[in-house]
Amino acid sequence: MSGPSFRDFLRCLPKCEHHMHLEGALTPHVLFVLAEKNNVTLPQDDEAFKSPEALLERYQRFTSLDDFLHYYYIGMSALVAAADFEALAWDYFQHASSDGVAHAEVFFDPQAHTSRGIKYTTVLEGFDTACKRAEKELGITTILTSCFLRHLPPKDCLELFEDEDLQESYKSGVVRAIGLDSSEKPFPPENFTELYTKAKALGLNLTAHAGEEGPASYISSALHNLGVTRIDHGIKLVDDQQLLEKIAAEKTMLTVCPLSNVVLRCVNTIKDVPIRKLLDAGVQFSINSDDPAYFGGYILDNYVAVHDAFKLSVQEWEGVVRAGIKGSWCDDDRKAELLQRLQHVVEEWKGKLEN
Repeated sequence: MSGPSFRDFLRCLPKCEHHMHLEGALTPHVLFVLAEKNNVTLPQDDEAFKSPEALLERYQRFTSLDDFLHYYYIGMSALVAAADFEALAWDYFQHASSDGVAHAEVFFDPQAHTSRGIKYTTVLEGFDTACKRAEKELGITTILTSCFLRHLPPKDCLELFEDEDLQESYKSGVVRAIGLDSSEKPFPPENFTELYTKAKALGLNLTAHAGEEGPASYISSALHNLGVTRIDHGIKLVDDQQLLEKIAAEKTMLTVCPLSNVVLRCVNTIKDVPIRKLLDAGVQFSINSDDPAYFGGYILDNYVAVHDAFKLSVQEWEGVVRAGIKGSWCDDDRKAELLQRLQHVVEEWKGKLEN
């Protein structure tokens, strides 16, 4: 295991988190509290919902992405009022701050809430309030990304995208990006070309989950058909050497989620996440927590797990963090500020640690 000094170094790095679903920060404890407050009845025929402890134990036994999503969507049922969404996001930002996150580009799933009668404006009010509080009180800058659920018909996604409230949130800049998440197979990116064409016309930043459980061809499709500038997960990239070289040359960033990959059985161990292959190929990537309340680790836990498995040097960690900063969607001034902070941290720690 890594010594405490290296963990301290990893904590001090000014991290940018690019792949974190706000709904995925809903801990079993908070879920049960909100369910009681909002008179939401959790499933009675599943032993996992007998207590927060039982549910947490079940989270350690996911068999697949779809198995996880089953519990993920049930958990959302407890989110009703704007204050619930604010509390959920604020809980995440506090964890992020203690882990050294300086900038967070966070996902949320409008369809998972509007489909159960919760207004989009309610969801956005809560999340936006938490984002503003995070910047004011914690110094964490943020960007909200509205994700669309790929297991739903593309026409449903288009209809919601064109909803007046969503359009206003894009035009006002409260939401500055769109993404594509939920079950990856068998829902290839090209199904959503029209949606992404419309989003690009609005000047939104574009990303999509691809190459997590789906093949490398999904990554290629997301690039060519959707026009994304970022790939979420993307670990199957190493299966296609030509595509690997292209992404490295074009500096397209992957948002890798190591603990998530293990928990959802995409790989057997952290050592099977292709961190070293990506580094050797010159691929730009960041390390992220995905759904930390479900996968047993926030961003620092992911950094530590990667270090334990691959023993990256201080210079290699500097490169990973630098890629994350440069690949972020914040403005150039904020990037320059974070790059300067990174330089100071590296200079401070360079002589203290064995590489």
